[in-house]
Amino acid sequence: MEIHQRNRLPALAIVILNYNGVSWFEKFLPGIIHFSTDASIYVIDNASTDHSVSYLKKNFPSVTLIQNNTNSGYAGGYNEGLQFINEDIYCLLNSDVEVTDNWILPILTLFKENESISAIQPKILNYNEKIQFEFAGAAGGFLDNLGYPFCRGRIFYTLENDNGQYNNNQEIFWATGACLFIRSKDFWSQGGFDNDFFAHMEEIDLCWRLKISGKKIFYCAESKVYHAGGGTLNPDNPRKTFLNFRNNLLMLLKNLPANQVFFIIFLRLILDGIAGIKFVFSGNWKHCLAILQAHFSFYRLLPRFLKKRKAGSIIYYNKKYLLYQYFIKKRNRYSDLK
Repeated sequence: MEIHQRNRLPALAIVILNYNGVSWFEKFLPGIIHFSTDASIYVIDNASTDHSVSYLKKNFPSVTLIQNNTNSGYAGGYNEGLQFINEDIYCLLNSDVEVTDNWILPILTLFKENESISAIQPKILNYNEKIQFEFAGAAGGFLDNLGYPFCRGRIFYTLENDNGQYNNNQEIFWATGACLFIRSKDFWSQGGFDNDFFAHMEEIDLCWRLKISGKKIFYCAESKVYHAGGGTLNPDNPRKTFLNFRNNLLMLLKNLPANQVFFIIFLRLILDGIAGIKFVFSGNWKHCLAILQAHFSFYRLLPRFLKKRKAGSIIYYNKKYLLYQYFIKKRNRYSDLK
């Protein structure tokens, strides 16, 4: 009976986007294969310059390899490679993720039970501190009213320990791209990721568009993975600062309701400037320069993104003024936020 039910679940493709990540394959791919026997496993290679491709062909012939001609980032790389994958559900999995026993079944069951759910993420814990939530997703993502992303279990850079406080399945606003399960038909209904993002926040933008179209995003506590982090850009890399600041502004321009978009972006530009000054006084002048570059890039892309606007009237936030609550009121746990 159980086998029969499993066979009726949606077909799953686990899809790993790779760029020079052979060391992550050595570490995590055997476990992914071991714990994912009911799924097809693909690697999309984003024009790696290390020996990733030859390593995969030699050591993991059961993994289907798709080779992109250029490195077009997380967004473009997945958009290009996923065109050749036909399963019902994509699991977009970072190469630096350790999966666990029974990480798939609870999520596929949730998809099967609720057709309105477009995307689901598991519980994301820190590979290096197993009892701690991980930055990229934790127990599900949200936005505050000014468009700052945060998670249950992670507010800015403060991480909570997992004490079972988020062991309930719950609707969320965005699911992390580190381990994103998404219906293929819904992914393509939105045109996939926005290539202009290159990397960072493209999954939030996609989830926002899905929410505007009436779909739901969920967190599944019964599924658990461990994220090492650092599989793409190091947090100290100014390029990461550039992408995060620029893409957050682009996402807001694209998706905010018309009566809020210009005021909030104007306020965010001011707050970004304050963040840049803070970087200067802390000796991180390269990150201040990255914010300036992010703003100029935003201005260049502004006409293009105005044409992309499909904003709806949905409520996009569940907490207000995260900066004030976190830095002034010292509320650094999700349960403390008002």
